[in-house]
Amino acid sequence: MQMKNPMKSFFATVLTAGFFLGVAFPLGASALAKPKDVIAKVGDQDITFSQIEIMINSSDVVGMPIPTPGTPQRNEARLLVLDKVISANLLYLDALKKGIQNDPAYQRDVEAFSRAMLAEQYRQKGGAADIKVTDAEIRNFYKNNIPKGTPFTPDLRISIEARLKNDRFKAKQAGLQKNLRQGVEVVIDKTKLDPKGDAARAGTDVVARIGQETITWGELKKALPNSSKSNAEVAKIDTLNTIIDERIAGNKAKAARLDRDPTYLAQVGEYKKVHLISLYKAKLLPQLEPTDKEVKEYFEKNKEKIQVPESRQIQMAVLKTKAEAEDIKRKIKSGEITIFEAVSQYSIDPNAKLTLGEFGWVDKGTGFPELDRLTFSLKPDELGGPVESPAGWHLVKVLGVRNAGLQNIDEKDTQKATKNMLWHEKFEQYVVNLRTQNIFPVEVYKKTFEQIVRQEEEKIKANKKKSEATPLTAQKLPEKSGANQVKP
Repeated sequence: MQMKNPMKSFFATVLTAGFFLGVAFPLGASALAKPKDVIAKVGDQDITFSQIEIMINSSDVVGMPIPTPGTPQRNEARLLVLDKVISANLLYLDALKKGIQNDPAYQRDVEAFSRAMLAEQYRQKGGAADIKVTDAEIRNFYKNNIPKGTPFTPDLRISIEARLKNDRFKAKQAGLQKNLRQGVEVVIDKTKLDPKGDAARAGTDVVARIGQETITWGELKKALPNSSKSNAEVAKIDTLNTIIDERIAGNKAKAARLDRDPTYLAQVGEYKKVHLISLYKAKLLPQLEPTDKEVKEYFEKNKEKIQVPESRQIQMAVLKTKAEAEDIKRKIKSGEITIFEAVSQYSIDPNAKLTLGEFGWVDKGTGFPELDRLTFSLKPDELGGPVESPAGWHLVKVLGVRNAGLQNIDEKDTQKATKNMLWHEKFEQYVVNLRTQNIFPVEVYKKTFEQIVRQEEEKIKANKKKSEATPLTAQKLPEKSGANQVKP
C-alpha cells in the first residue's frame, strides 16, 4: 500500500470506509483502568495505541513483515489495523444490541473458557516469580552440579536461579494436582461410558458428579479428542478426569477470589468479545447469502477478480544477441552445460547470479507479448527460444504449470468462490453501513495519535544521536579486569 500522507488520508475517510475480515486479537481497552493512550472510541469501547502496537507486532495480523517503528510503513500498518478494530467493535456493539450474547451455546462457551482460565490461575498461583532462591542455594548448586573450572558469570548465576525456581514450581504444581480432590466428592457413572450406548445416549445424561455439580454426556462428548478411538472407554475416562480436575481447580480458584484477578478478567472479557463477533458473523451469513442470480451477475461483472489465469514457473537466461542465445541453447541441449551454468556465466540479467534465472510463477498475459506467447506454448521441462524483448534475447525453461481455474460460473468451484467473494463484499458493506448510520458513534482522536507518533520519533532520534555520540570501545566491558565474572 502506497500512501503519500497516510495519516491525513486515513483520518479523512475512517468514519465512512472500512472493512473487517476477522479478528483474533484484543479488541478494546480494559475497563479495569482508564488508559492514557486512547486513540479512538466506538460507542463505549476504547481503542488504545498500545493495543494497536501489540497487534502490529504480529506479522500474521498485518499480513506483511513487521514495519520498523518511526517509519511511514509503521504508521500505514497502524492505521490499517485501527480501521479493522473499529469495524470489529461496531460488530460487537451491534451483536449486543441484538441480544446475541443470550445465545445458550455462546453462554456455555464463555462459561467453559472462564472455568479453564480460573483453573489455570489456580495452578499458577504462587508461581515461579514468587519462589525465592537464596544465594547459598545458588552457590551450593554451582558447587555440586557445574563442572569445575566453569566461571561463575552473572549469566550462569541467573541460569542456576531460574533452574531452581522452575524445579520448585513443578513440585508445587505436582503437589496441587495430587491434593486437588481432597475433601471433594467425585462420582463417575461408568455405565454411561460404554461405547455401545453412545448412539442412544442423551446429551443431558449425567456421567459424573462433583459434589452438587454435574457433568453431562454432551459436555464430555464435545471435549473428546477428534480421533477414530475417541469413543473408547479409556479416552472417555481420561477426558472426564481432565474436566473434573479443571472444574475443581476452577472452584478452588473462586474460593480464593482469583476470579477478581485483573489478568483473568481481561482474558475473559476479550474472549467474550472475540467469540461474540465470531458467532454474530455466523448468524449474519444466512441474511447476507447471495441468490443464484446475484452470483451469476457478480461473476460477469468481476471476472478479472475471480478467474485464476494459467501460470508457469520459469527459469530464464537473457543473452545479448540472437546468435549467442542460439549457441547457448545448443550447448544446453547437447549437455555441454546446464541451464544453471548458462545463466550464471552468460546471462545479462543483473540478478542472474543471485536467482540463477528462476523467476518464480508468472501469469499468462502479464509479460512482454512475444515472451508471453513462448512461455505459455512450452511443455514442462521444455527449453524454448530465443525470443527478443527490450531486455535482450531470452531462453525459457518451464519448471511447473498451473492450469487456469474458476473460468466458468456453471462449475461448482467457480460458484463457491464467487459466492464467498460476494458475501464478503456484502458483509463489508454491512459494517460500512453501521458507521454511516452512526448508530454507534465512532470517534478518532487524530491529535492524540499524532502526538504519540511524534514522541516515538523524537525518542528514536534521541537514542540514535546518543548511540552515534558514544564510541564503540566505550560500550565494551574490559576483558581482563574480571568485571564479567562473579566470585561464588
